[in-house]
Amino acid sequence: MEKWYLMTAAVLLGLTVRWTVSLNSYSGAGKPPMFGDYEAQRHWQEITFNLPIKQWYFNSSDNNLQYWGLDYPPLTAYHSFLCAYVAKFINPDWIALHTSRGYESQAHKLFMRATVLIADLLIYIPAVVLYCCCLKEISTKKKIATALCILLYPGLILIDYGHFQYNSVSLGFALWGILGVSYDWDLLGSLAFCLAINYKQMELYHSLPFFCFLLGKCFKKGLKGKGLVLLIKLACTVVASFILCWLPFFTEREQILQVLRRLFPVDRGLFEDKVANIWCSFSVFFKIRDILPHHIQIMISFCFTFLSLLPACIKLTLHPSPKGFRFTLVSCALSFFLFSFQVHEKSILLVSLPVCLVLSEIPFMSTWFLLVSTFSMLPLLLKDELLMPSVVTVMAFFIASATSFSIFEKTSEEELQLKCFSTSVRKYFTCFTFLPRIIQHLLLRYILSEELKEQGEVILKLATLTEN
Repeated sequence: MEKWYLMTAAVLLGLTVRWTVSLNSYSGAGKPPMFGDYEAQRHWQEITFNLPIKQWYFNSSDNNLQYWGLDYPPLTAYHSFLCAYVAKFINPDWIALHTSRGYESQAHKLFMRATVLIADLLIYIPAVVLYCCCLKEISTKKKIATALCILLYPGLILIDYGHFQYNSVSLGFALWGILGVSYDWDLLGSLAFCLAINYKQMELYHSLPFFCFLLGKCFKKGLKGKGLVLLIKLACTVVASFILCWLPFFTEREQILQVLRRLFPVDRGLFEDKVANIWCSFSVFFKIRDILPHHIQIMISFCFTFLSLLPACIKLTLHPSPKGFRFTLVSCALSFFLFSFQVHEKSILLVSLPVCLVLSEIPFMSTWFLLVSTFSMLPLLLKDELLMPSVVTVMAFFIASATSFSIFEKTSEEELQLKCFSTSVRKYFTCFTFLPRIIQHLLLRYILSEELKEQGEVILKLATLTEN
């Protein structure tokens, strides 16, 4: 029982790191006329509080969609309205229509940071703790270590508490959904995941594994008996939850269509300047956006995404299991990130969440991926003047993972989950016995090279500040 006091300590440490990062700069600080994501979240509070629901997603003189127009599902809008309601009691100037644009003050920054922390405390952190407590076949010490590492994952902390967003809300709901369906609370799990999708549409990255896992469960129970009953219950839960979230927008057909147009802005093209997937890399050699028609770009993106995730989804449907579900979440989210339409660099967080869930199973590969995922967002973090928090949080996460899981000792083919792959390769290349050593060497080189780069950038920045 005494060890569980360490879980409290792990949570408190995670909260301390979060609040420390929140003391730094944020997206668009002091950069008119558009500012950044911080202003976007504040502006949504302004719009949802001052305008009727039917105007939230429509362009008007009071709601210029070119200035951070609302482009997330209704649950995000309701959350913004709730935050605005509280802000009204503290300082009405924070959400005054038109005049509050670009509002910046220390008091307002404290309020905005607090809203992220409260959402984290209510949704994401309890889900992480419960998930780790429910892990099987590992000791209490390992459960606490897993919770600590997940809570210290720097990517989510830096984006939510540095850059400024509420990713922990949608990811938290998704994690509650994963918990639910993994432990046969299927209806509650489905409800939680529907809330995740209705908060951020990017949660569709995780939708196919949920669908296939639950469908596989129905097949397993038999579609002529209990399986059919479960399928009907799940369908009713999903439909009811979506109707409840979208009810205010069902008054007119155009209302629903406008919300959908805002959620899926396909007119923007395959990618813009701030995206990070395979199409950006490929465009160096072949200018897809300039050569291929718009509808062909959509079809190519859809086909590649669908084909890359299909094998994992078929396997999960035929052999549903919680472990298979977790790994399929990783595979499908990565497929969406690499091949889908209009992918932002922050979308790597949708892959990172399921990777965090397999941290105790494949600690070496998971730690490596989570470090790379954070580094992939470095240009954005540098733009927000978050270099120092990035270096500190990355090092804290790496030290916690390395000491908790002894990642450099657990690099055998079995522990890397690569035995099947190695066995297949050795049928043709009998001397192929050094895969673990290659992977370990690559990670060490990556960590050393990135650490030196970051230290150099920190020194450069400090020297510039000193000169100024």
